[in-house]
Amino acid sequence: MMLRVRLYFLAMLAMLLAQGLVAPAVAAQPSGDISVKVYDPIEPVNRFIFGFNDILDRILIGPVARAYHAVLPEFMQNVVRDFTRNLKSPLIMANEALQGDGDGFGRAFGRMMMNTTVGLGGLIDVAGMHGIPYESEDFGQTLGVWGVGAGPYLVLPVLGPSNLRDTAGLVVDAVADPVSEVADATQRDEDLQWVRIFGAIDSRARSENVISDLRRNSVDYYASMRSIYFQSRNAAIKDGAGTANIPDYDEETP
Repeated sequence: MMLRVRLYFLAMLAMLLAQGLVAPAVAAQPSGDISVKVYDPIEPVNRFIFGFNDILDRILIGPVARAYHAVLPEFMQNVVRDFTRNLKSPLIMANEALQGDGDGFGRAFGRMMMNTTVGLGGLIDVAGMHGIPYESEDFGQTLGVWGVGAGPYLVLPVLGPSNLRDTAGLVVDAVADPVSEVADATQRDEDLQWVRIFGAIDSRARSENVISDLRRNSVDYYASMRSIYFQSRNAAIKDGAGTANIPDYDEETP
């Protein structure tokens, strides 16, 4: 059990570091300097942690992601992305149901069934080829749909940009993930966590250019990331209404 917990959080650290840096970054335009009011009562502490995370990305996550992109053929990178997306399907469906989004639940269910069967266990995104797009949902978004406020902005060590609501959602998703329970029951925990780690590296590799542009062009990198995180989470809660310029980070190409 302790091994399972350690492996799970190792994978979560990798995924969330990648997503914390990647998801907000690709929402930015090249100027990257977007001013949005965000409640940030502990900004000095957040800036310090943000700096630490940025250094960690520059010396570890970024180089690993670039090596991954250079070494692994594109079709294998797509396999990694599609397989890790498929593993998220049960949580996505649960959150769609909790949000009362019947259409979203149907799409997520259809994607899972099609990709798990015809797509060889999720290795191929057959559903995407047939016009059923991938939509990520988490419990932080569900809380937002229920009307729970974001609370103070937080930069978590290693995990990156967040807020009080999304941090609570992260804990719920971690505890409720049925895929982890199945892996535990079948003694495949370690395999599952390595898949998740590779998924995180793949996400980071797909946004190398846009992250570099944001770092280079932002007047205040911290403030830009904070504003973009706020916008991207609001867009996710509204299911992307009026957010044509905010792409899904997984769709960025290296």
